[in-house]
Amino acid sequence: MFNKFKKLVDRQDKSTVIGHFQDLEHIDGVSISAVDAGLYNYKRDDLVLFYFRNGAYHASVYTKSEIISENIKWNYKVTSKKIKAILINTRNANAFTGLSGFKSIKEISEILADELTKKQKSDEENPTKIKSSELLFASTGTIGEKFPKNKIINAIPELVKNLKYTQNKYLWIKAAMGILTTDTKPKLVMEQCKIGKTEINIYGVAKGSGMIYPNMATTLGFLFTDADLSSGILKKILQKNILNTFNSISCDGDTSTNDMVSIFATSEAGNKKIENINDPILSDFKQKINNALLNLAKRVVADGEGASKFITINVIDCKNENDAKNISFSIANSTLVKTALAGEDPNWGRIVMAIGKSKVKVDVKKLKIFFGKIKIVENGEIYEKYDENEMNDYMKNSKIDITVSLGKGSKKFTAYTMDLTHNYVKINSDYRS
Repeated sequence: MFNKFKKLVDRQDKSTVIGHFQDLEHIDGVSISAVDAGLYNYKRDDLVLFYFRNGAYHASVYTKSEIISENIKWNYKVTSKKIKAILINTRNANAFTGLSGFKSIKEISEILADELTKKQKSDEENPTKIKSSELLFASTGTIGEKFPKNKIINAIPELVKNLKYTQNKYLWIKAAMGILTTDTKPKLVMEQCKIGKTEINIYGVAKGSGMIYPNMATTLGFLFTDADLSSGILKKILQKNILNTFNSISCDGDTSTNDMVSIFATSEAGNKKIENINDPILSDFKQKINNALLNLAKRVVADGEGASKFITINVIDCKNENDAKNISFSIANSTLVKTALAGEDPNWGRIVMAIGKSKVKVDVKKLKIFFGKIKIVENGEIYEKYDENEMNDYMKNSKIDITVSLGKGSKKFTAYTMDLTHNYVKINSDYRS
């Protein structure tokens, strides 16, 4: 996978389900490094550092799992208004590792803070001492294995030495690939907008392919912007825009112990100070944040383990949004629905089954079901003009749209998922090797 860089940047390659990632270049205030710390038994980047030399305002949302990783426990304790870096490792989740896992994070944080302080002294006119309490951590990989503290510590000097103050497309892709596990391709996004008259950049990377079900964010995702916005405003923006983006996806119905999505603002753009999230000059920024999060979320689903189809489930005309959401995920998480889609079997009865088990009250006389523009169900029975041959042709598409109308109101919700193939079983029956 990690020898396919040429294919990944080839604009003529048509293999990506969602389309090509964009040309992320430079964003002021962000520095990037990615190295091979030897966490795998083959060579690949597995340790990534994002460094904010002047600090960054920040906000994060985390998994709602009752069992959380040690790095998230650490992050909950970070109260600094600005942070100086986030360190991301793959291969090991540092979850269910107990006190030793948390102590490992503490020790790594102290060594990383010292190395970054040396970096400040060598590069800055007015250097500052970086504290371990100004660092965040993200981990992804196998749950329950001893955390490879020593390998990470040994790699930190090289990681800091290799920090690049100026980024380019290659460096962003290198970082995005460095955080992957079973993913088959990096996930990157960029948006541009204005706050008032000031041009603002928004870049993002994410990873996620399996153990994906929204109970916060269901993956690792990181947005970076040069906007000057406080942590409080960033938090409100992130919490609102996570709902119809990362909280609208599901690959396999399993919620990770390590999920987190974060946003970092370097303030380098120098826009007008914003005191209120409802300030109208923030409207463009908020929309572009939503665009970026949704783009990354869709890329996670499109790259779901073993996926051959990207599936959009629209549940409309509901009494309330919660009903629409429950039905959406009842369909999205049904193994019977997902296997039928993988086999290109137009077994729409499984959609009916998934609606019925959602615990939402349904008036079957008002129920309508569509695949694309093909109407299947109306007035509580199969549509009189339904054509099975037309459906067979539609099921061959790599993108499938399912629409369910309850005919009871005006509320709606859209979920995104993938099919369930033989390859998903193969990947997850042999994951740790």
